[in-house]
Amino acid sequence: MSRTHLAHRSLMSLAAAAALLTAGCSGTADSAHADGCRANGDWTAPQRAHWLRPSVSFPESAPGNDTAVVIRPRAVDNRGPLCEPIAVQVQFWKLTATAAGTDMRPELRIRLATGGGAARSIGFPAGLSAGERGGCTGVLMAVYAGVPLTEGELPKNIGHLVPGTAQVRFRTDRIGAYRLLPPSELESCRANGEPMTTPPATPNPWGRWGSDHP
Repeated sequence: MSRTHLAHRSLMSLAAAAALLTAGCSGTADSAHADGCRANGDWTAPQRAHWLRPSVSFPESAPGNDTAVVIRPRAVDNRGPLCEPIAVQVQFWKLTATAAGTDMRPELRIRLATGGGAARSIGFPAGLSAGERGGCTGVLMAVYAGVPLTEGELPKNIGHLVPGTAQVRFRTDRIGAYRLLPPSELESCRANGEPMTTPPATPNPWGRWGSDHP
C-alpha cells in the first residue's frame, strides 16, 4: 500500500473520530459550548423539567416570611447555565377545605424566562402567606417548564386531601418542582370555608347532679 494511500486513510480515520466526538457532545442534554453555557436548543419538556428541578427551592413557610419560591442560579459544573433561556411558569392554587372536600382554584401564575444565570424570588399571592391564611386555607404551588398547564395536567384527586397529605400527583412530566401546604383544619371546616367551632354546652340547671336527682 502506498504512502499516499496510508496518509489518506489516516486522515479519514481522524475525521471520523472527530465527527463522533462532536455528535456525542451535541447529542446529550449535558453538552456544553466553549463559552461555558449548556446547549439546550433541542431539549424536550422532560429534559427542561429535569434541569429546572434542582434550581427550585421553597423556603420554610412561617409568619413574616412572604417568599414562596426561589429559583437559584446554576454553576457551569452543575448542569448550567443554559445557552438559551427556557420559559418557566410559577403557579399558585388556593385550597379551601369544605364539607365536600378540598376546593382548588387558580390564584396566581407568573411567567418568566431563566437560563440559570440569576436568582429569582417569588412571593405568596395576597392572603396566602403563612401569617394570612387560616386553618381552612392551603396552597399548592408548582414550577414548571413551557406553557400553562391544561386541565388534563392538573392533579386529579386534590378534592380528597386528608390531614397529613404531603404530595399530589400532576398528570404531566413538565413539573420541575412543587410544594403542597394543605389546610391545617381539613376535618373541621364548614362548606363555606370557615372553621367549625364546638357549640357551648347547655348549662345544667341542676348543678353537678343529673336532672333526675331528687
